[in-house]
Amino acid sequence: MTTQEQELIKQKGYAEAMRYIANAKGYLKTAGKGETHYKDKKYVRTACGTAYNGVLIALNALLKAKDVDLPKSSKRKSVDFYRMAIGKDRKLLDAFNSVYSILHLYGYYDGETTIKVIQTGFEIAGIIINRIKPQGAL
Repeated sequence: MTTQEQELIKQKGYAEAMRYIANAKGYLKTAGKGETHYKDKKYVRTACGTAYNGVLIALNALLKAKDVDLPKSSKRKSVDFYRMAIGKDRKLLDAFNSVYSILHLYGYYDGETTIKVIQTGFEIAGIIINRIKPQGAL
């Protein structure tokens, strides 16, 4: 795969991941803020699930650009697949584990609504997505 093809994969993945993050932030606005917690758990769950999917899109683009074989699209990729695929990059793995715990488990499944917790998850998601940020992108 040429460098140009890798950059194109990253550009498309970055744009799609950022679209997901923008949508997720919109859901958080809809949830409304209290003093320490978001007011509507339903929208927080939706936001967390959407943001987590944006992270997966970014990771898929990163792995594809590195020529890592992704499972067939008809098969769901497990969290263990991502951990194995990015395991050599300790910073990325730590960030992924945090996003998985905060956004996917606590936010989406458990319905966590603490503002600081959810914001931390979004910040770490941004770090992962920025790993594929194309040159010159804002």
